[in-house]
Amino acid sequence: MTKQSHNFMLKVANLRKDFATIRAVDGVSFEVQRGQIFGLIGRNGAGKTTTIRMVLNILQPDIGEITYDGKKFTGEIRNIVGYLPEERGLYKKSKLLDTILYFAQLRGMDAAKATSEAERWLKRSELISYKDKKVEELSKGNQQKVQFITSIIHDPQLVVLDEPFAGLDPVNQILFKDILLEMKQRNKAIIFSTHQMDQAEKLSDDICLINHGRVVLNGSVRDVKKRYGNNSVHLEYEGDGSFLRSLSGVKNAMMYENSAELQLSDGFNVQQLLPQIISKLELRKFELREPSLQSIFIQTVGEKDAEA
Repeated sequence: MTKQSHNFMLKVANLRKDFATIRAVDGVSFEVQRGQIFGLIGRNGAGKTTTIRMVLNILQPDIGEITYDGKKFTGEIRNIVGYLPEERGLYKKSKLLDTILYFAQLRGMDAAKATSEAERWLKRSELISYKDKKVEELSKGNQQKVQFITSIIHDPQLVVLDEPFAGLDPVNQILFKDILLEMKQRNKAIIFSTHQMDQAEKLSDDICLINHGRVVLNGSVRDVKKRYGNNSVHLEYEGDGSFLRSLSGVKNAMMYENSAELQLSDGFNVQQLLPQIISKLELRKFELREPSLQSIFIQTVGEKDAEA
């Protein structure tokens, strides 16, 4: 998408936040457009949640500026933002429908509109039969769906989701993904923070990678992957692939059950690699392509930080 100044919903410039002796956020800047899914990525403790809380005016930055269509945060802006916090916080003794209506009316929706939208979303989420149940009677995954509904029921212009996929089974991950893509089509601005690189890679248009409170990588997923070249080999095989890490020309190796992603040294000829592999493994797939976001993440922040 061509970036146009009038299409920017959110602009974050040079945010800094200190807590006692820790600088949690250090000079973070990014912009999010309407009709865009923006991935705020990094390991746990990198500064993502603190950044989000400053964006939402929950915390005040020590330094830096946040604007929404060029304006400072106001009560009016609060009502066009939807927020799913990392720490889920629903009233456990309240009924589902009552909970959703409460949050809808906090955002200025009238009772009739709130009720019809709540029932529509409960049907979409396969929770309509639970509408008179107490929140505490639901599984954690279903409680998360209710919290998600409360964050989007008022049809916000900007949606901010902190680790939205954590704890969701694959079916509900698909539900969330489909809803986010529909919101993007409807020209909403969406920020989601995650340490799950595969989710960020599949969903995000642009990403901002934060490590130790600083931006270490940003831009469109496509451009970021191009920046890291296409010297990455993806393998699927039968057998013990543990030797792949020690092959000459292999700079990094991410190993899975019966597959691997090998990051090759610059200038290394991939043809030299193939004979060494097929002599020891039954190879199902051998593909040279751009590195995954997970591989880029490990290269950028280092293996120890990535594992942490």
